Amino acid sequence: MTLLNAKIEGRALITGASGFIGGNLRRALLEAGADVVAIRRASSPEPKEGRSVVADYADVERLTEVMREEKPDWVFHVAGATKGVTYEDFQRANVMPTRHLLEALRAGHPEVKRFVLVSSLAAYGPSSKERPHREGDAPKPIEHYGRSKLEAEELLRATPSIPWTVIRPGGVYGPGDVDYFNLFKEVEKGRNVFFGNEHRWFSAVYVDDLVRAIVRGARADAAGGKSYFICDGRPVTWGTFQQAIVEASGRKVMKLSLPEVLVDLAAFGGELATKIDKKPRLFNRQKAKMGAQDAWTCRHDAAREDFGYAPEVELEEGVRRALGWYREHGWV
Repeated sequence: MTLLNAKIEGRALITGASGFIGGNLRRALLEAGADVVAIRRASSPEPKEGRSVVADYADVERLTEVMREEKPDWVFHVAGATKGVTYEDFQRANVMPTRHLLEALRAGHPEVKRFVLVSSLAAYGPSSKERPHREGDAPKPIEHYGRSKLEAEELLRATPSIPWTVIRPGGVYGPGDVDYFNLFKEVEKGRNVFFGNEHRWFSAVYVDDLVRAIVRGARADAAGGKSYFICDGRPVTWGTFQQAIVEASGRKVMKLSLPEVLVDLAAFGGELATKIDKKPRLFNRQKAKMGAQDAWTCRHDAAREDFGYAPEVELEEGVRRALGWYREHGWV
């Protein structure tokens, strides 16, 4: 049985197919029988599976050619950036490509069944411990990444001629992920490190469950013109999440809790290093601001009601799978 538990007939165009989420989505659609085409830059290698076309997101004319020639049934826009220094960095990576893809669809293939934007819980900002975010809440992003994701979402709402759906996941983890990977790596070295966040809450989702939500949302009539939070339905503290990694590893670890002043210094150091070598760091003062919030949680009720989303992988199992993959592929 395939990940999607369904036969998918039609053509899917994917951005970000070489990344963590996009790569898992591409493989799942191929396994389900879809004709999958990835947009890639000229400098990127051809994917091992499925077809690809070369296009630059800054080139609307070329993107229009792609839409006109490929005539995709669905466009899955997964590409984006989580690292940057200025808001302009995030606009170039997260807003401009969305705008140009929509313009290309309007000009080259307005008959597309659905444009699916993979956004982020960050577009809505932090929640409270007592009340996870729901779709009717007012968005209040607090940093550049979240603001850029919200701006990209607003482009869809301003384009009624193109049918769209927005998927907003919480923290996505699983085999091949690089963002949560450092937590696994530290545990394998015998260290369970907290950055002043042990008792802070967040909503996570295993990558396979997210992929199922993306595809189901794209194919559901009820999801047209709507946005959905996607998570595993079980908000946890960072202490609980990292303890699951410790238990999966079977190792004895030393617990290290870094005070927030050191976290702030590390964030400043990341920005200073970027100024020197011009390479964006994942950790900077924007990310430290996100980490200092009490809760980043959401509910997936709307996705369950509109297209039957139900997470299948619980935290402990997802962590075991991720760690097994990291070990098998020599990452740890």
